[in-house]
Amino acid sequence: MTQRSRRTFLKTASASAAVLSLTGSRLFAQPSSSVKIWSTYRDRRHIAADPLAWKPAGQINAQAVILNPTATRQEILGFGTAMTDSSCYVLNQLSQPDRDAILHDIFSPSEMAMNVCRTCIGASDYARTLYSFDESDTPDPELSKFSIDHDKEYYLPILRESRKHNPDLFLFSSPWSPPNWMKPNKSMLGGAMRKQSFDPYARYFVKFLQGYKAEGVPIQAVTVQNESDAEQEGRMPACLWAQEQEMEFAAKFLAPEIKKAGLDTKVWILDHNYSLWGRAIDELSDPTVYEAVDGIAWHGYVGEASAMGRVHDAFPHKNMYWTEGGPDYTQPDYLTDYTTWAETFNSILNNWARSITAWNLALDEKGKPNIGPFSCGGTITVEGGTEKNGSHKVTKSGQYWAFAHYSRHIKRGAKVFATNGVAPSGTGTDARSAAVTCSGYINPDGKHVLVIANKGSEQHTQLVLGSNALDITLPAESVHTLEWS
Repeated sequence: MTQRSRRTFLKTASASAAVLSLTGSRLFAQPSSSVKIWSTYRDRRHIAADPLAWKPAGQINAQAVILNPTATRQEILGFGTAMTDSSCYVLNQLSQPDRDAILHDIFSPSEMAMNVCRTCIGASDYARTLYSFDESDTPDPELSKFSIDHDKEYYLPILRESRKHNPDLFLFSSPWSPPNWMKPNKSMLGGAMRKQSFDPYARYFVKFLQGYKAEGVPIQAVTVQNESDAEQEGRMPACLWAQEQEMEFAAKFLAPEIKKAGLDTKVWILDHNYSLWGRAIDELSDPTVYEAVDGIAWHGYVGEASAMGRVHDAFPHKNMYWTEGGPDYTQPDYLTDYTTWAETFNSILNNWARSITAWNLALDEKGKPNIGPFSCGGTITVEGGTEKNGSHKVTKSGQYWAFAHYSRHIKRGAKVFATNGVAPSGTGTDARSAAVTCSGYINPDGKHVLVIANKGSEQHTQLVLGSNALDITLPAESVHTLEWS
């Protein structure tokens, strides 16, 4: 036997042994022979292709992907975007028919089916103006000046319209800053929180929740602070929270005040980058914090998604939610980075996140309105979106098309299942294989969904499910959703 053929034999033998070790004596339901597939690559955008078919597995490829639906993990809550003040303003500028068309496409269960959205408690960096719900030049601990009137003009109406298109819309809300009078720097721009404001701030949250509920927009969860460890040099609404402050506020003020008001709104902490996973573990290690909060909110700007896995391993009964990440409209691949986003989403969902929420549903072609320093783009772009009833061209980003492969197919209540490559991603000798990622799901109706992203050159991949296998060709820079019973 030549040295090359011996290496090939050993790789194949190792692959077969790995398959046996992964499947063992587990019983797999025989899949239907028909596998539906939708693909995005080159000029195709989530287009259905000819069905594929499972066949009895013969020789197992050394780089095969082993599917193990018996090894289920977290339950999916859903997918969506942030409905910021800016996004709601842009949508409000459209004619009613044009706005209905967008909201139907984004939220309708028969279309994109997005069902988890983020709102802002007061101004974020993506707002038209700097505002809170208690504007005062002097301290107002009784909250006598509290009002959500600002949001009644277009924010609340757009949220109500969105929920009409999807009554199961789950909303969570985040503050970028408390009112200026609660902070030592007397400004919503930058600065830090102070302990003396904990009591009125907890009541501020509750009045916000009650006010929104009275307007027909119940909020199911809140985070203590957007990006709790970022002050942003005073360039935008922001507020630093020391770890001990966030712990005390969540456990001794916010959660008790919400309960006292008879609300069932959940509390999430951190709402910041993977790199702060140690802070998340420290906070959950406190019994009072553990009891008060439902889980951790994550951003993906710094660090790796595996950080969520570390926190899950330490606290398996606490939930992980991915709450912010969006495209940059100035990047040349803004319209075509769907494979990058699908790779990102696979990593997030394979690391225990129950939901993915993008940043800004809709902005104009210049990333406006924006009172902050960043050049974020919308999941969709509405050209002339700050002009009332003008000529508005809607453009769908690469992120939008990545979402289509998830939100259109993976239903609330789906369970993530294990998808194991024989060679761990990135460690094999075949550089192309390291570019392929995937994630698998079982929907409540029993249907199976698999999302595959290939950031490398074209290659042939084998999927193995029990005693069956399926061969698929993955074009370069492509995303695919497979669905079978």
